[in-house]
Amino acid sequence: MAGHNKWSQIKRKKAANDNQRGKVISKHIRAIQTAVREGGSADPGTNLSLKNALAAAKGDNVPVDNIDRAIERGLGASDGAAAFETVVYEGYGPAGVAMMVEALTDNRNRTAGEIRHVFTKRGGNLSGSVAWQFESKGVIFVPDTAETVAEAAIEAGADDIEVDDEGTTIYTPPGDLFAVADTLHAAGFESSVSQLTKVPQTLTELSASDADKVVGFIEALEDLDDVQNVYTTADLENAGTLVS
Repeated sequence: MAGHNKWSQIKRKKAANDNQRGKVISKHIRAIQTAVREGGSADPGTNLSLKNALAAAKGDNVPVDNIDRAIERGLGASDGAAAFETVVYEGYGPAGVAMMVEALTDNRNRTAGEIRHVFTKRGGNLSGSVAWQFESKGVIFVPDTAETVAEAAIEAGADDIEVDDEGTTIYTPPGDLFAVADTLHAAGFESSVSQLTKVPQTLTELSASDADKVVGFIEALEDLDDVQNVYTTADLENAGTLVS
């Protein structure tokens, strides 16, 4: 069991997403379209990137019609199939917390300029390598706190479990994510989140005021159309602010 909830930042993001539904759907559509184009297949059974994109879209309740159209565009079956590429930006935010920003863009210069503007305006520094401070993980969230959830997850191959009042968060090696999720489903446990993510290896403790600055920083980045995911080492769960 982990001593702190590394998933808290992503839960905070999902809560914010509920207030920006149109933009969230657009980002999922872009991710699905890119996964199909880059993977060369609309079959999630053979295209892991697409399977992850579909799972993330399902977690945010993206309409099936939107998903189908995104897949068609990715296959080039309809007009408007813009080609996007994945770009990752690394740097430091307020209070020196490490930040990783994943974007899907059809114009690198535009995206870099927009992200750099946020870093500069809000006290960040878009320089230095921070990827080593994060670890790729599969994460599954089951809105159930029963001990049987954790037991089933461990038997299925999970390597870390966190339980709080909202449910059970399960971490897996990236390649085992969907096998563990399928095992939990077969055992009768439905997940509301099942996706690949980046987890900080060590969290940075923050004062309440610094946490507020970091949250504003993250929200400014997430508000950019090209930004898909923002990862941070900031410990927002235990900073004394209502950010989770």
